[in-house]
Amino acid sequence: MKAIILAAGHGSRLLPLTLTTPKCLVQVGGRAILDHQLDAVADAGFEGAVIVGGYRVDQIAAHLAARECGLPTELVFNPFWSAANSIGSVWAARTHLGSPFALMNGDTLFDAAILRAALSDQGVQTGSGVTLVIEPLVTPGLDDMLVEAHGDHVIAVGKHLVGHEATDRSLGLIVSTGGSAYLEALRAVIGEDEGIHAYHHAVIRRVAETVGVRAVRIAADARWQEIDRPEDIALWQDDHDVPAGGPPRS
Repeated sequence: MKAIILAAGHGSRLLPLTLTTPKCLVQVGGRAILDHQLDAVADAGFEGAVIVGGYRVDQIAAHLAARECGLPTELVFNPFWSAANSIGSVWAARTHLGSPFALMNGDTLFDAAILRAALSDQGVQTGSGVTLVIEPLVTPGLDDMLVEAHGDHVIAVGKHLVGHEATDRSLGLIVSTGGSAYLEALRAVIGEDEGIHAYHHAVIRRVAETVGVRAVRIAADARWQEIDRPEDIALWQDDHDVPAGGPPRS
């Protein structure tokens, strides 16, 4: 099982922090977002990680080269990062999509327990072998990727669920046991008119509508945070009892 981390975008909503720095290298609690992610991936037992870079990819390469970590990493360049939506980064990593993988956004911090729970569920996986990790929707946020799920079946996914009732929000964490279902759906979606401008959740929607996607809800006490705006950094640091720019309080 490899992690595929989508880290190609500019992160304009984090300006000025991303003026000269890729979003995945923005500091949260004194460490880069990417370092938090790779440590969680290693703790969860992954065999390696593929990072898809774009904006200032040379900085990501230098950061990975300087990291002292036993987790094998590979950097893939998405040359279309400024023209395509997130589906373009998934396409750049398509050679890895036939094997078991866990796909995640490069701006989201997870406790390792969330990753372990997503992987352990694969033992009971049926159908397409594709899982979407979700949490119950209480108060919709501005940028939530909404999900309608009945039991452990994903029915619909999208920023706006016209004709569907949102029950959950997506963590942006997709797990596949391998096989062709996800890759075939990716090819279909990106090949549509304006397909390059789709969010990569459109691939999950297509799999859900054809061979099915399993829903896995995180535990109530599990912690995760999407880092979209400067205030999200403060939220994560408060939640983890970390002062700005420093280590956890003793």
